[in-house]
Amino acid sequence: MGLIRGAFTFMQFSVDGKLPQAFTTFARSRIQGNAFREARSSTEEKRMGWVSATDVLDADFENTPFSLGDYLIFSLRIDRKVIPPKLMKVRLMEEQRRFLSEHQQTRIGKAMNEGLKEKVRLEIMTKSDPVPSFYDVLWAVGQNKVYFSSLSDKVADDFVDYFKKTFSLGLKRIVPHEHPLALKNKAKGDAPTEDFTLIGREFLTWLWFKSEERNGAIALGKADEVQLHLLKRIALEAGEGEYSQGVVCSGLHAELKEGKEAIRQGKKVKEANLQLHRDRDEWEFNFKADAFYFQSLRMPAADPPETQEDAEGVLLERIYRIENAVRTIDRLYESFLTLRFSPEWTKNEKPRLAAWLRKEQE
Repeated sequence: MGLIRGAFTFMQFSVDGKLPQAFTTFARSRIQGNAFREARSSTEEKRMGWVSATDVLDADFENTPFSLGDYLIFSLRIDRKVIPPKLMKVRLMEEQRRFLSEHQQTRIGKAMNEGLKEKVRLEIMTKSDPVPSFYDVLWAVGQNKVYFSSLSDKVADDFVDYFKKTFSLGLKRIVPHEHPLALKNKAKGDAPTEDFTLIGREFLTWLWFKSEERNGAIALGKADEVQLHLLKRIALEAGEGEYSQGVVCSGLHAELKEGKEAIRQGKKVKEANLQLHRDRDEWEFNFKADAFYFQSLRMPAADPPETQEDAEGVLLERIYRIENAVRTIDRLYESFLTLRFSPEWTKNEKPRLAAWLRKEQE
């Protein structure tokens, strides 16, 4: 979870579709109509529904409002029943012996054995309690954007399907190679197609270089800059899937020379722990370049609220900081894309990056 307090892990989606009139009323009726309803004796392997983000036992949203300014805030509860394989094996053996004894047989046919398996499975599922999981949802309505607190593809697919079922709106993951500037240059044929599929890794590799070029200071514009440092752990990789080759570096600057050697050999940064400062805000998080996932985003803790009004103000401030972290990375990425597909890249930036790598060898 982490939207309300603690470290926040999330992926991002854009909302596809037109919002109806009186949207807050529409959203309330749809959320309540698709809220989580418990069924302990059910044989379902998976059951899901919406609950309050501040009180996971409140599925009616009577005491915990889901609307805050321009945001909708709620959680997806997914209950799963999982049968341990060893339990299934023992219960099936018991049922098989009972069947053979009752029917005075020495063997069980294939079709009958499958029937016994299903009978045992249903009996166990009926008696077992589900294991609940909760995933926070932050919907920035005016921006047509959703933050979802899981990095699991399987959970994300469930979320997208249930979101569409609830609101009749689609969700599309926000990924680096589908950024408008990347797509524009891809359409122009400014770089090989494979460069775009791994453009997020190239961006994160460039960020490492920029973070050391001016002792962490990176310009966002004429009068705006951020402080960025790579900390603790950097994962690099070349290729994809079963043909990928990776290396993980951790520790202080001297120990990260291995990572720069990996870059010289063709690898790019796939994942890194970042410390980011902008204005008065400070964040630390693990950043995954392929899909722009934020893992364990940490922010300065706020003072405990004394009233409900204070609690709402604290949450809005927290949301602002989450969005500001995302906006800052987005600004850096746009700066990178603009530079990457300009003559300046080949003429000046690429030679500077190469000189940075050579410096580690000296």
